[in-house]
Amino acid sequence: MLRIAILDDYQSIACSMTDWSRIGPDAEIVSFNRHLSETEAAIELVDFDVLCIMRERMALPRSLIQALPRLKLIAVTGSHTQVIDVEAARERSIPVTLTSPRASYSAAELTWALVLALARKITVEDRNMREGRWQTSVGFRLEGRTLGLIGLGTLGARVARYGQAFDMPVIAWSANLDPQRARDLGVEPVSKEELLRRSDVISIHVKLGDRSRGLIGAAELASMKRSAVLVNTSRGPIIDQDALAQALRDGVIAGAGLDVFEPEPLTADHPARSLPNTVLTPHIGFVTEESYREFFSRVVDSIIEWRHTSAHA
Repeated sequence: MLRIAILDDYQSIACSMTDWSRIGPDAEIVSFNRHLSETEAAIELVDFDVLCIMRERMALPRSLIQALPRLKLIAVTGSHTQVIDVEAARERSIPVTLTSPRASYSAAELTWALVLALARKITVEDRNMREGRWQTSVGFRLEGRTLGLIGLGTLGARVARYGQAFDMPVIAWSANLDPQRARDLGVEPVSKEELLRRSDVISIHVKLGDRSRGLIGAAELASMKRSAVLVNTSRGPIIDQDALAQALRDGVIAGAGLDVFEPEPLTADHPARSLPNTVLTPHIGFVTEESYREFFSRVVDSIIEWRHTSAHA
């Protein structure tokens, strides 16, 4: 019997997203709809041969890999292995397979949903209407306001198009920004300092790494307009979480739309849950039916290919 664990299947839908029976009649599929700590994982996953990891939700450090004697394959629904100790897996001859789905703009779409929710205070008014109140806030229109993009890659460029469709002037900065490409996209390249100073809406679209960790801290937040809003659908640690919380409480900036946090998932008493002037979503930038079907279909393909290769090794 080949035992396969699907981890962090929060909505309990992974098994319905593709035909897992293609793996073979001897495959047992078990879905975990809650996040496991390393201690829990070492106990719960000890009898599994294959782990299916959803993006970067579950870390697999050396200590956990060594605690799973039956582990033979790690299948990742994504193109990054930052949370997996690949060297520890390699030492045990455990392949790590990645899925690289076609370009998706799901995160860009969610970004714009957060921008609109902040601008028109949609979540505030929705909550107040349900509690019996009527017109309790005044929003702002996006037309003519400046959209600042930190990062102008695939997703940043798409968000730039959304801003331009709303008649927003768009400016951008990143450490690797190509000024000519920015201009070709109708985006003005600027310095980081100028972007922070001029923008009414700032959206982050850079990858998490040594250079981007803590990229937005107390000094950067203080240099923004008090009327500005900040949106992050990239990775939580790009913004100093404590500095952001303080800035929101003190009114240093007007609001934030956050889809990513540190750590994830949030505990029930996590301070982010009580931050003022925020729109919060639980890292759902890529969580769409289309993405899930593609992710899990490719995971099944990778397991089938691994079984075939192993059988003929």
